[in-house]
This record gives sequence, structure tokens and C-alpha cells, in this order.
Amino acid sequence: MVDVFSTPIVVMMILGAVGMALPVINVLRREQGSNTFYAAIAFGALAAAIAFVLHQLAMGYVSATDVLSGDVIADDMLGSFFAIAMLIVAVFTTISSFSYMRGKKYPAVYYSLILLSTIGMVMVAYSNDLVVLFVAWELMSIPTYVLVGFNKRDPASNEAAIKYFMFGALASAVIIYAISIAYGLTGTTDIGGVIAGLGAIDASLVPLALLSGGLFIAGFGFKMGLVPFHMWLPDTYEGSPPPVAALLAAGTKKAGFAAAIRIVVIGMAALSIDWSLALAIIAVMTMTVGNVAAIMQKSISRMLAYSSIGHAGYILIGLAVAPYSASALPGTLLHVLNHAVMKGAAFVAIAGLVVALAATHIEKLRGLGRRMPITAIGITVSLLALAGVPPLNGFWSKLVLFGAAIDAGQEVFWGPWLAIAGVLNSALSLAYYGWIIRKMYFEDEAKAPRVHEPRAVVAVMLFSIAFIVGLGVYPEPAIEFARSAAPLVGIMP
Repeated sequence: MVDVFSTPIVVMMILGAVGMALPVINVLRREQGSNTFYAAIAFGALAAAIAFVLHQLAMGYVSATDVLSGDVIADDMLGSFFAIAMLIVAVFTTISSFSYMRGKKYPAVYYSLILLSTIGMVMVAYSNDLVVLFVAWELMSIPTYVLVGFNKRDPASNEAAIKYFMFGALASAVIIYAISIAYGLTGTTDIGGVIAGLGAIDASLVPLALLSGGLFIAGFGFKMGLVPFHMWLPDTYEGSPPPVAALLAAGTKKAGFAAAIRIVVIGMAALSIDWSLALAIIAVMTMTVGNVAAIMQKSISRMLAYSSIGHAGYILIGLAVAPYSASALPGTLLHVLNHAVMKGAAFVAIAGLVVALAATHIEKLRGLGRRMPITAIGITVSLLALAGVPPLNGFWSKLVLFGAAIDAGQEVFWGPWLAIAGVLNSALSLAYYGWIIRKMYFEDEAKAPRVHEPRAVVAVMLFSIAFIVGLGVYPEPAIEFARSAAPLVGIMP
């Protein structure tokens, strides 16, 4: 039984009502302009959704995380944690679109698609049934296919949309195949029932269970940007409108991890089969490929895209060592929240550069510290936080993740090596993050005048700086929130 007044249902009703109403309002107004009008309505809906989730948490109406509860849509701490992170990213996307969409056609459709995709992300976070999760996955994905190709006259945007759609359709097919195998083995689509059923299947059917788990990893790995499922990501992020790239990099990516935690991590424990080494290998490959490829990029959009791949590897560390360390999943959740703000702010800054300078090439960043000082400070703080430089918030989430990998060394020999790989890749990332900072502050462009910074972008930069520095100086509330939201996974002996 689903409570119609539960957190996910109310959030989906708010976003769904406004998302469906925006095109209708546009028709009734008989005009294509008024970007600010539609953006303000979308922002209000997202703000109301975040406020409701926070109210439910503050009042204690949200239950502890339990994937075995049997609820189709679980109103639990895990879902609320991911919902807050993804709603923040949706707010970033909407605010940065105030300036980016000015003068462009179909703003009502644009903001409606953002809200509908956000509904899908929230549903994925709260889904406790495989069919509901798949429906939510498609509701999240389909609007983003349109958003990526929203600049219809831009060949790069069209190419990005086609690549994204083709790989997304393949990922959806892989997920539905994994669901069909799980249903055939257990006779249910309830995640708790599937996990319990897989734990009791006949030994001769274990290979099929492993195939299902592998397919889930592949399907979710597409959205998470894991190697080798990452090939679509740089072209898509570069060709997308920058606010949409923020939604993809910092929002939909997190939905993949939400689904993976509910299904892959808990299911791995139920099968009593150790997939941790396989996930650890994927984590090392992902963070290494992402960081090495980022060094060679000339476009800041592609550089941040490969950086996003690298951070997917860091987050995957927590999933790999979850059976061996109690701090692994809290570390994963903490980095999910931090990365949502850090990466979202970086892509919003790119939106500001496109509006103000019409450029994203790294060479165009020369003297940005003088020409667009607040945007430059926001980029600098975000990049240093992504690198894990103390006392910023990214340092603490990486510390918890790498500490969990070291703790796992008491049970598995490769745990400390996984932590070393994470530390080395973090150090490597400073090479290209530092390159960007050097361009902005130490390579001034002669006679380049100061330019107007979009107010919406400035607002996001100021909030992000306060968030990144604030959680860096006082991280305890976020760490405790992550601990309370993390599901319990049986620690292997």
C-alpha cells in the first residue's frame, strides 16, 4: 500500500502538476517568450519539493532505510538523501537557465522537461520495485534525450542527442533483460522479494543470478559513467546546453548509484558471492581513465566530463568495499551529495561563460579572474573541492571513502591498494584543475575588459561556495545524515 501523503508521492505530485501545467499555460498565453516567467514557476516547484523533503526529515516522518520492507515506493532515508541531492541539481539547472534560455524558443517545454526528468530521478531514488524503478528510469531518461538536443540548429547538440539516445536505449534494454531474469528466478519484482529469492535459489541457477546482477551493473553503469560504459559521456556533455550538462553530470548520474545501492550491493550480500573485487577493478579503471583523459582535453566541458567519470570511480569505491567496512556506504552517499554541488556548480559556471563570452575553450579562460571574478572564484573553489583539497567538502568525503578501503584491508588484501589508487588519481586531477586555475589568474589577456556576469550564475556560485566551504569546515551534520541514510549491509567475516 502506497501512502498518498508520503514524501515521494507529494514531491512527484508537486513537480508533475507544474511540469504538465507549463505547456498548457504557454498555449493559453499564446506566446513563446517570457523565459523568466516559466523559469520562476519551475524554480518555485523545485523549492517547494526540497522544502517538503526537509520538513519530512525534520519532523521524523521518514523511515529508516530498509530495502526488504516490501513497499513499492519506500519513503525512507536513502531515497530522501538522493532526492535532496538531485533536487539541488535541478534547482541549479533551472536557475542557470534564467540567462541561458533568454531569447530562445519554447521555454515552457524546456522547463517542463526538466521537472519531468526530476520526477524520474526522485522515483528512482525511492523505488523499491523493479518495474517501478524501470518506469522511473525511463521517465528520467526520455526528457533528457530531448533536452540534450534542444539546440536543434546546432550540429553538435544533434550529434550529442543521437549518441545519448542510442546508448540510453541500449542501457534500458539491458536493464529490462536483467529484470526479466530476476523475475523468472524469483517470481516477484519487489526488490526485497527478489533479494530474498536469490538467496534461496538452487545452486544450478546461480549462474543466471550472476548474469542478472552483471546486467544490472552494465545498465546502471551507463548512467553512472563507469568504464567501459562511458564512451557516450564526453560528446554528450560537450554538445548539450550547459545547464542540461549539469543535470546529467550531477543529477541523473546519482540516480544510477541510488539504483545500484538498492539492487546490486544488497543483492550481492544476499547471494553470498563476493563481487567486491570486480567492482574494485571497475572503480580503478574508471577513475584512472577519467583522470588521464581529462588531462588531454582543450574544452572545459569535455575536461569536466572526463572528471565526472573519474569521480564515478571514487563513488564506486564505497560500493566495492561495502561488505567489509561500515563506513563505505556513508562515504559513498557523502560524496554523492558533495559531487552534486561541486560538479553542478562547475557546469553552471560554464553556462555563465557561454552567455557572457560565448566560449568554453580553456584558452578563453585567460584573465577570467579579473573579467568575471565571482564566476572564477566559484570555478576555483569547485575544482579544488573536486580534487579533495582541505578544508573543502570534497576532502571529507574522499577521506571517508579511502578510509573505508583501508579498513577493508583487514579482510581483503586489495583494500589499501584501492585507497592508494584513489589518492594517486586525486593527485593526478590537480594537474588539469590547476591548469584551469592558472589560466584564470596567472595568464591575463591583454586589454580584455570586464564582462557582465549573469546574476543567476552568480547566485549559484555564491551558494555553492558557501556550501562547499561550510561543509568543509563543519562536515559533521552531512556525515551523520549519510550514516543514517545508508542501508545496513552484512559485514563479511
